[in-house]
Amino acid sequence: MNGFVPGRTAGGTPQLTFAEHKSWENYLATVLRMTSVLNRQLTDTHKLSLSDVHLLDLLDKSPDGSAQMSALAEALRSLPSRLTRQVRRLEGQGLVERAISPHDRRRVIVTITEAGRTLTEEAMTTYANEVRTHFLGPLTRPQIAAMATSCRQIGDGLKQIQS
Repeated sequence: MNGFVPGRTAGGTPQLTFAEHKSWENYLATVLRMTSVLNRQLTDTHKLSLSDVHLLDLLDKSPDGSAQMSALAEALRSLPSRLTRQVRRLEGQGLVERAISPHDRRRVIVTITEAGRTLTEEAMTTYANEVRTHFLGPLTRPQIAAMATSCRQIGDGLKQIQS
């Protein structure tokens, strides 16, 4: 035996096994392609990016249709400056409104408008159809359940790192 350890280079650096590498590469390629498909379809159909739809959906699902900018930035994993530009653009389209919080003048509150709610509902229909067609469609029910479980486990592990 020449001292070769499977999964390691000659210098001892850990490497992914072939199966691990293929699993990760397939996942990453799928996420990137699916994101591209969703962005293209949402932009072509509704003039909204996937990120815009996610933001509007968060507001639409909030109890009063509003959220603080800081909470939105955290939920969207977005830099505050990027979120500010995005909200300004959506405000220019009449989909959201910004206001200073009546409880704390240092905070900005974003509220979805009726036009925003209408467009969000339409965009979420497109979103669901695209996900069902291109992501879930090729899978069996057991595969969908297994993917949900796997992604939840991965996500739960990542939450612990980010805490």
